[in-house]
Amino acid sequence: MRELSFSYAHGSRIFAAVLCIISLSIADAYLTLELVGRGAEELNPIMAYYLEQSPLTFFTVKYLLTCASIILILGIKEIYLFGTRLRAGVLFAFYIVVLASVVQWQLILLNYTGG
Repeated sequence: MRELSFSYAHGSRIFAAVLCIISLSIADAYLTLELVGRGAEELNPIMAYYLEQSPLTFFTVKYLLTCASIILILGIKEIYLFGTRLRAGVLFAFYIVVLASVVQWQLILLNYTGG
C-alpha cells in the first residue's frame, strides 16, 4: 500500500501555504519577543498571559495555536460565510496576508526602536 503524504493529499499549493503560515507565525513570535524586550507590550491578552509565564511558553502556545488553526482549516473543505462559499485555500490566503501584515508592522516598529 502506498503511503499518503501531506502534499499528495492536499496539493502542493496548500502545502506551500501551510509552510508559509508556520514560518510567518514563527517570525511573528520572534519579533514580538524582540519588541517586548525593547519595551513594547503584547496587546493580545491571551498571549500576554503566556508571555508573562516565559518566552518559551509564549512561543510554544503560539506555535500550537497556529498548528491547531491549520488543522482546523484543513478539515474544512469549504465554509459559508455571509452567504458566500469559501474554500480552504481562500482561508489560507487570508491567513497569510494577515500574518505578513503583522510581521511587516513589527519590522517597521523595530526600525523605529533602533533595530
